[in-house]
Amino acid sequence: MPEARVLLSPPLGYLAFLGLQAEARFLLTDSGGVQKEAYFYGVPCVTMRDETEWVETVDAGWNRLAGADAEMIVEVAYRFLERTPTSHVPLYGDGTAAQKIAQCLAETKC
Repeated sequence: MPEARVLLSPPLGYLAFLGLQAEARFLLTDSGGVQKEAYFYGVPCVTMRDETEWVETVDAGWNRLAGADAEMIVEVAYRFLERTPTSHVPLYGDGTAAQKIAQCLAETKC
């Protein structure tokens, strides 16, 4: 097994936490928001729950459910270390919605 490197920290502000998420190799969470943010950053996520509201991230291979069992959480995390997803489909758009809306409004002279 690879050497485990886990960052444990005191509570962080939102922007500092986003910065850490963006640079992570993978995330362990029980938070629905963190699951989706991980997907936006292209960071694999192990969800420590039995179900998720973001099933599309599981279907895409970027989020794996591990439940609350410690052995299962470790097993699923090591699987991500061994093989991470390679394709990242834009499930939630391409990040250009504001520009498209502005262009549409400019063209129709609202």
